[in-house]
Amino acid sequence: MATTFDAGLPYRCSPQVALRPEPFGALAYHFGTRRLSFLKSPLLVALVKELGSHPDVHAALDAADVPERQRAACLRALAALSEAGTIEPRPSAA
Repeated sequence: MATTFDAGLPYRCSPQVALRPEPFGALAYHFGTRRLSFLKSPLLVALVKELGSHPDVHAALDAADVPERQRAACLRALAALSEAGTIEPRPSAA
C-alpha cells in the first residue's frame, strides 16, 4: 500500500486527517489508521494545508516561500507524512 514520495506529483492532506493547531505546529490525527503525527513547525503545517492547491510539491514550496536551506528538511518531513498516510497523492482530474 505504501508508495514512494515524489515531490514532482500533486499531493493533498488526506481527507481522513484532522489537524489540531499547537504552539509548535500541529497534531495530525488519521482517523483510519488512528495514527498521530507531529508537525513540528508552522511552516510545515501551512505546506500540508496548501498542498492540494498546487500542481506539485515543488510549487507548494515555492508558494510558501520556503528558503532553499530549509527545502530538504521540508521534503524529508513531507515524505515521512506521506509514509504515515497524513498526506497522499492527489487524484488527477481526467
